[in-house]
Amino acid sequence: MTQEKSDHFDGRRFVNPAGAAGQPFSAVARMLLEPRTRWPARIHEPSQRPPVMDGAAAIITFIGHSTFLIQTATGNILTDPMYSERASPISVIGPRRVRPPAVALDDLPPISTVLLSHNHYDHCDLRTLSMLARRFNPVVVTPLGNAALVRSSGLRRVEELDWWQEAKASALPIMLTPAQHFSARNPFDRNRALWGGFMLRAGGARIYFAGDTAYGSFFRDVRLRLGSIDLALLPIGAYEPRWFMQSVHMNPAEAVQAHLDLEASESIGMHFGTFQLTTEGIDEPLRALEEARRVRNIPQSRFRTLGFGESMRLQI
Repeated sequence: MTQEKSDHFDGRRFVNPAGAAGQPFSAVARMLLEPRTRWPARIHEPSQRPPVMDGAAAIITFIGHSTFLIQTATGNILTDPMYSERASPISVIGPRRVRPPAVALDDLPPISTVLLSHNHYDHCDLRTLSMLARRFNPVVVTPLGNAALVRSSGLRRVEELDWWQEAKASALPIMLTPAQHFSARNPFDRNRALWGGFMLRAGGARIYFAGDTAYGSFFRDVRLRLGSIDLALLPIGAYEPRWFMQSVHMNPAEAVQAHLDLEASESIGMHFGTFQLTTEGIDEPLRALEEARRVRNIPQSRFRTLGFGESMRLQI
């Protein structure tokens, strides 16, 4: 689709209105020289089966990284589905998953909608999308510029949105919201596609999936424009070193501030403990989230993480 110039599109590439869209590729080599805390090679945890709806407005199950299963009476949703062993264009190199997907693909209920926040390999995995196309043929809702890539996986029902636009193809009300990030599949297509988060309504519940993002003033805009939020799914990992990551990824303290800006009833952390993308230790996001909650006097019940494969029921 043709995109008009705006505060986040200059006619050729998408931009973040509030600042730079990440470090240049030339900075990657310097980042790779930073000391890294070693992660375990593999953490073996039993696969879980999703629970039965049983009258809940929604059931949210953490599959790993930024992948959630959101079960609703209207249809089931997957966010940024990632089932591959590596987050990479090449199957033998690149970040390898430490934990397997906590719900096997064969155990998923019928998926009606996929929310795809942007085109990075740890969020947009063509192998996973191809399996979902063959098994479920879901609608994919994604930001501008991503449809051709998604269709290359075999999915055909793809709807692109700009920020603040509402989907028409999904059975559930879904709106694309701003994020502070960038896009790229290779060194030559940087920011040719948009990135974002999503607000959806299910059974009276309002659920916000932030996608992949740095902290920004747009969290307050989401609250002001779209109203109360029952549950926010917010990234808390892959944030060190700050000189490299601050413009694209929140740390746990910033995620807590985003939770406060959104005035969310509850928030759940994501984007941690699955792929080592940056230098912090595997458990550091959990420790830092606990410290940030303590400093801001936020009870654990308001902002927590789910265990891998754990589900929560959202009652309205």
